[in-house]
Amino acid sequence: MEKESYNFFAAIARMKYIDRWALMRNSREENLCEHSMEVAMLAHALCKIGNLYLNKNLNADKAAVIGLYHDASEIITGDMPTPVKYYSETIRSAYKEVEKVAEQKLIDKLPEEMRRDFSEIFWEEQPSKEDLYVRRLVKAADKLSALIKCINEEKAGNGEFHTAKNTIQKAVDEMCEELEEVKIFCDKFLKAYGQTLDELSE
Repeated sequence: MEKESYNFFAAIARMKYIDRWALMRNSREENLCEHSMEVAMLAHALCKIGNLYLNKNLNADKAAVIGLYHDASEIITGDMPTPVKYYSETIRSAYKEVEKVAEQKLIDKLPEEMRRDFSEIFWEEQPSKEDLYVRRLVKAADKLSALIKCINEEKAGNGEFHTAKNTIQKAVDEMCEELEEVKIFCDKFLKAYGQTLDELSE
């Protein structure tokens, strides 16, 4: 008798085929898999900063896992450019519904006994105050990743990202006022992005 097969992880593995910033000229293309790894790393770092510098008790490992899967719905929907996604509240709301349907479609690709644990990565029915804060830090990590992309593109001489960088920098500056973890990260680590390998090696 043939064993039942599930394709959740095979679908997730396709993140590497989805390019980001598709409407813009890139000096180096970035795929969704790379972006998700960076967001996971940054979200983990923000939680660790909160714990070490601000005496919080944030679940950094959970933040990293949420970061890994935060854009997984784009396997089904594709990457919708931010200016389109946030053009109006109607479009934004409709896209959130599409994302939720896509996430559920992915969850359904798991064995039934695994679905609850994995669905909690995407959404939580009754999140605690700490859970909500961790998810805010994951969103901040997503924004930091976008800013880092813009910094690297500008350093490579690509003026295409100038406007995007200014817009995202403004959003990050606002986050720095609301989330101390983001401010500490920016103060301590952001300046190094865009440096050459020789500069980073010093």
